[in-house]
Amino acid sequence: MYKEWDIVEVLRHSRHDWLNRLQLIKGNLDLNRIDRVKEIIDEIIIEAQHETRLSNLHMPRFASLLLKSNWENRFFKLEYEVLEDTTSLEINENLMTDWTNSFFSCLNKSVETFHENHLSITIEPNPDGVRFFFDFSGIITNSERMKNFLAEQVTTMSIEVKEFSNDELAIEVFMPFLQECDSY
Repeated sequence: MYKEWDIVEVLRHSRHDWLNRLQLIKGNLDLNRIDRVKEIIDEIIIEAQHETRLSNLHMPRFASLLLKSNWENRFFKLEYEVLEDTTSLEINENLMTDWTNSFFSCLNKSVETFHENHLSITIEPNPDGVRFFFDFSGIITNSERMKNFLAEQVTTMSIEVKEFSNDELAIEVFMPFLQECDSY
């Protein structure tokens, strides 16, 4: 299910995240844990670099899905990484966004609630398209639901399950670049 976010909601969640980070830094400064403060700042810088790279892909629906995912009360925490500084990816963004959103929904219904479930997405542009690596670690309680979802074939998209167990799932999704005639 897709929820429309207004600017006030986005700013409220973003402000909340920043206040949490500042409190973490302040608490560690109060404890004179300077090395931990430096680590936190480095983590913030790396996360901001990935947000910038994600925004530069010119895939606004997909970027929005990832950026707001941790605000949507899912039973997994999402992290993402864009491996190269790319200005634009000419892929079927709507297909990739819709599939990813459906995957999130299926995963959310298939994992142990209130467990430390973690999903990492790595985006790697290639000469002929883009590879998306989805790596999950946690507890999958409904393997059958996940298997059925992953068995569904999607045209113009290659989905390969690399590993699947009750505590780990690794998927590679390949999206080829759009051809000139595909973009109309």
